[in-house]
Amino acid sequence: GCVLVVSVIEQLAQWHNSTVKAAVERLCDYIPGKYQIMCHMLCCIDREMNADVVCHSLRLCKQDPGQPLCHLYSPPKKEKHSSGLFHALAHARPKRKIRSKSFMGFSSVCAFPLLANLCEKITYVLRNKLPFEDFDGDKFSTFPTLRGYHWRGRDCNDKNTTVYPGRRPDNWDAKSDSNCNGIWGVDPKDGIPYEEKFCKGADSKGVVLLGDSAGAHFHIPPEWMTVTQMSAKSFANLPMAFSDEFDWPQFSEITGFLNSTIGGWTDSLYLRLRKRNRCNHRDLQNISQNAYFPINIVSYLSFSLARNQLLDYPAIVIYATIGNDVCNGERDTLAHMTTPKEMLSNVVQALRYLDSHLPNGSHVILTGLVDGRFLWDNLHDRYHPLGQLNKDVTYSQLYSFLDCLQVSPCSGWLTPNETLRNLTSERALQLSNVLKEIARSEKFANFDIFYMDFPLRQTAEEWHKMGGEPWQLIEPVDGFHPSQIAAALGTGITWQKALHEWPQVLGKENPFNDQIEAIFKDQGGH
Repeated sequence: GCVLVVSVIEQLAQWHNSTVKAAVERLCDYIPGKYQIMCHMLCCIDREMNADVVCHSLRLCKQDPGQPLCHLYSPPKKEKHSSGLFHALAHARPKRKIRSKSFMGFSSVCAFPLLANLCEKITYVLRNKLPFEDFDGDKFSTFPTLRGYHWRGRDCNDKNTTVYPGRRPDNWDAKSDSNCNGIWGVDPKDGIPYEEKFCKGADSKGVVLLGDSAGAHFHIPPEWMTVTQMSAKSFANLPMAFSDEFDWPQFSEITGFLNSTIGGWTDSLYLRLRKRNRCNHRDLQNISQNAYFPINIVSYLSFSLARNQLLDYPAIVIYATIGNDVCNGERDTLAHMTTPKEMLSNVVQALRYLDSHLPNGSHVILTGLVDGRFLWDNLHDRYHPLGQLNKDVTYSQLYSFLDCLQVSPCSGWLTPNETLRNLTSERALQLSNVLKEIARSEKFANFDIFYMDFPLRQTAEEWHKMGGEPWQLIEPVDGFHPSQIAAALGTGITWQKALHEWPQVLGKENPFNDQIEAIFKDQGGH
C-alpha cells in the first residue's frame, strides 16, 4: 500500500513539475470527504528516492529475517563499493524526525477514528456476507453498498420480513408488492390482479451466484494510479468502492443490472432473464467473496443464501469459483491447492445443502476453472498503470513484488516459472473434470445440474473479431481478474450455450412483457 501511494505522489510531482508537498496536497484534494484523513500518513517523502526506498525508510515496509528484500522498482544503480537497494536504504533518512511507533499505528486506514465505524461495518459484512442495513432481517436491503442491493435485489419494504425479491406473490399481490418486482394491484377492467394476469405460469425464476472475486467483479479503477488521467472526478467513486470491498457486482457477468461506469458495458444473465420475463425483476443474489471459500461451505451458505423452499420461486444457481481452488499466495503454492478429492467433497456438500433449500424446479450450473496461463502470456511484458509514465514497472515486476510479499492473488499463474504455470493449469483441469463428473453422475430432487467450461477461449475469439486485444480482457490494475469487457462478452456466450443446450434453464419468454413495462414503467427501477 505504501509503495503504491508513494509512487502516485512522486509521479504527480513529476507530471505537474511540483514539489512532493504540493503533490501530496493535490492528491488529498482529489480524495473525497472523510477519506482525506488518510493523507496524514503521507509525509517524509524524498522525491529523489524511489517508492521502495521511501517505504522501507519509514518502516512501513520491512525485510523479515531470512526473507528476500521485496521491491517493485528496479534497484537504484550501484555506486562504487555499494550494493544498490541496500545502499540506498542504509542512507535513506526521513526529512524530519517521526515517532515510528505512532506512525505505524496509522498504517491501517481503520485506525483513523473517522473511518473506524465504516471499517466495523465492513468487517460485519465480510464475516456474514449479509447486508449491514437490513432492518427486517430478510437478507435484502434498501441500501446499495455494504452487501446491500448492489449484491441482492432491492428490498421494497425493509420493515416487513415477508416482503422481499424472489418470493411467490401473496394473494397475487392484489394489495401490495410482496416480491418487489414492481407488479401489484388489480386491473380495474376485469378485477384480476396484475401479478396473476401477467406472471401466473410464466416460469419465473431468480439467479444466484456462488462465486469468488471474479464473480464479485473485483476492480480497482486505473485512473486512481495513472497520474496523467487523475483528477477529483477520478476518486468520486472511492467511498462506494470501499464499502463494496472494491467489488462491482452491479456491473458483473451474472448479476449486473446497472450501466457500467468502469468501462465496457453491462450484460448479465440476470438482465437477460429479466428481459425474457419481466416478472423476474430484482430476483438476484451475488454471494461471492474476495477470499477463499470457508472449509465449511454449508455454514457459509446457511448464513448467506436467501431462498425459502416453500414460499419462493425456483432459482438458477451458478457455482463459479474459477480460480480460488488453485490460487493462493503461498511459497509452496501446489501444496495449498484444492485436491480433486477435496473438490468432490466440498461441491457435493454444497449441492446437498442446496437440494434441501432450493424450491423444486431450480437449476444448478457448475462452471469449470479458467486456464490462467492467459494472464502471463498476455501481460507479463506490458507496462502496469504505475509504470506507464516512466516505463519502469511491468506486470512481471508487479507479480514478482506481490509474490515476494506472499500476497500474490495466484502464485501458480503469475510467475515467470513456466513449469509452475503448467502444473497450476493441470490442477485446474483436474478440478474442472471433477465438476464435469458431478454434473454427469449426481442426481438431486429439487434441481437438475449442468456443467460448462469457463468460456475464456470463446471470449478472446469474440473480442478479436471486434478488433480488441487479449490484454484488454484482464483488469489493468491487479492484472488478474476478468475485465468489464470480458464479463459482458462471457454473458453472451453462456446465454447462447444455455439456449441451445438447456433451454429449460432459462424459462419461456413472457408474452406480456410489453404490457408490464407500459403499466409499471415508473416502478421498474432497480
